[in-house]
Amino acid sequence: MTSSTTEAVAARARPEELWVKCPGCGQIAFRKEVERNLNVCPKCGHHLRLTLEQRLAVTLDPGSWRELFADLAPGDPLGFADAKPYPKRLEEARRKTGRLDAVSVGLGRIEGRALALAVMDFGFMGGSMGTVVGEKLSRLFERAAQARLPVVIFSTSGGARMQEGTLSLMQMAKVSCAIARLRERRLPYLSVLCDPTTGGVAASFAMQGDLNLAEPGALIGFAGRRVIEQTTHERLPENFQRAEFMLAHGMLDAIVPRHLMRSTLARLLVLLAPGRRRALAPTVLAGG
Repeated sequence: MTSSTTEAVAARARPEELWVKCPGCGQIAFRKEVERNLNVCPKCGHHLRLTLEQRLAVTLDPGSWRELFADLAPGDPLGFADAKPYPKRLEEARRKTGRLDAVSVGLGRIEGRALALAVMDFGFMGGSMGTVVGEKLSRLFERAAQARLPVVIFSTSGGARMQEGTLSLMQMAKVSCAIARLRERRLPYLSVLCDPTTGGVAASFAMQGDLNLAEPGALIGFAGRRVIEQTTHERLPENFQRAEFMLAHGMLDAIVPRHLMRSTLARLLVLLAPGRRRALAPTVLAGG
């Protein structure tokens, strides 16, 4: 492509396609530069959110991802409607993200070590947890226990999905039971909390890892800051519910910058799941 062609393409591109404003420092940066830096602001180090596809790309060995249970889709058990009917909101989220719900689960490898992996997608209704999210995560833990694989989950969610009512809250206990069965097999579960991880997701599986890691600056908590301040009538610290605050108060085991996350997970898998360095057997993938 000649320089004149490049300039013509740049001229036609919309400003939001070329530049990104950092939520941390407010500085404008060239989008391609930010993406090359794993969506971390090159000026202040603020960790911008990744899409599900970006998370898979920076975490797993190339070509190792095998998605499971991709055909599971939620219904409308309550006939819920607010400003829009629930099926309409689901349709819009599917069109926006290209997937049926807010989590993708499957099998893959990190530096050659086999694992079961789940990645939540905040772009799908705020990463909210409904019956399908709970079902897919529970099945993933069961598959991992069967195949004797460690589990890693990247969480980013606003919490339980209100359009499914109590059925969504039931997923907290359902996934917790699946985690307990994995532990009975003495297999590790590593939880990575990304921005934001709140509500019922934070109150259940996201904080139940054998090790709980977080990205820098991630918002982590149950109720929102404003709700807590109105309830307690107290002024909360400026960094309240941020990863650094949670680490200082014993709620996390480590904060891992994004460019170190893959290598950190690889080292932890070596320590906690020895002998898992192998190809994924066809019997492991069967039925996905």
